[in-house]
Amino acid sequence: MNNTSKNTITQEKSALLEYKSIQYRKTILSLIYSAKAGHTGGSLSCVDILNVLYNQTMNIYKENFSDYNRDHYVHSKGHSVEALYAVLLDLGFYSIEELMTIEKFNSPFIGHPTRSIPGIEQNTGALGHGLSLSVGMALAAKLDHRNNRIFTIMGDGELTEGSIWEASASASNYRLDNLVAIIDRNTLQISGRTENVMAMESLEAKFAAFGFAVRHVNGNDVSELSGLFETLPFESGKPNLVLAHTVKGKGISFMEDNVAWHHRVPTDEEYALAIQELELAEKKMEKTYG
Repeated sequence: MNNTSKNTITQEKSALLEYKSIQYRKTILSLIYSAKAGHTGGSLSCVDILNVLYNQTMNIYKENFSDYNRDHYVHSKGHSVEALYAVLLDLGFYSIEELMTIEKFNSPFIGHPTRSIPGIEQNTGALGHGLSLSVGMALAAKLDHRNNRIFTIMGDGELTEGSIWEASASASNYRLDNLVAIIDRNTLQISGRTENVMAMESLEAKFAAFGFAVRHVNGNDVSELSGLFETLPFESGKPNLVLAHTVKGKGISFMEDNVAWHHRVPTDEEYALAIQELELAEKKMEKTYG
């Protein structure tokens, strides 16, 4: 992969992030299992990216959320909201008791992000809109002479939406090097392989032609992600595009790279097996790092 990151993250910090990713995956599965609905595979593929963004890269906290000068995040692949819920829970934006009302009557926690949830900035879920929102926010920051950055994660399946490319042209035109667009490139969407549904490669060449500075990274490796995000902006005057190569269903052996888990609730037996896998991974890390 063409990864120009300078990996300066300490082993201790990397281990902590890896441990958090395991815990986040347990939360994701618990939410989906409890709600009897949810996008399992995509949430598991993008959660490492969210982990690094919120715990290492972005200055977004419960305490500064009302300050517009902080960084901003838009969850464009809104159907994978369970991953975002898990991270915001860990950051203290709400309690586990509140979150576990997910999909219940009158609960604000539903299957897509809404601004009624503490820590969420934009309503998303209609695919292809997140990048446009982020471009507008990044342009506003430039016009206001603010130094904050705008981050967004898109699913690779949503790249067939025309609004993605209209937003990309605008991002380049306005030289939005404060914009960080990240693609969760797990190569699967609801109906199969992205390249079979609507061929889109070469994504690097396409986004580069639209004026982005493009970098590749293992999107399930917290150390690589941390190192790459330290190099932002990649090039002055160019919007940043991260092709994060991930595995759908990452972390659960029988879910990995399996399109059936795009939107599927685990059975009692599958849930128990998945949690067992994650708990074994936790114990292994505890034995290694203490």
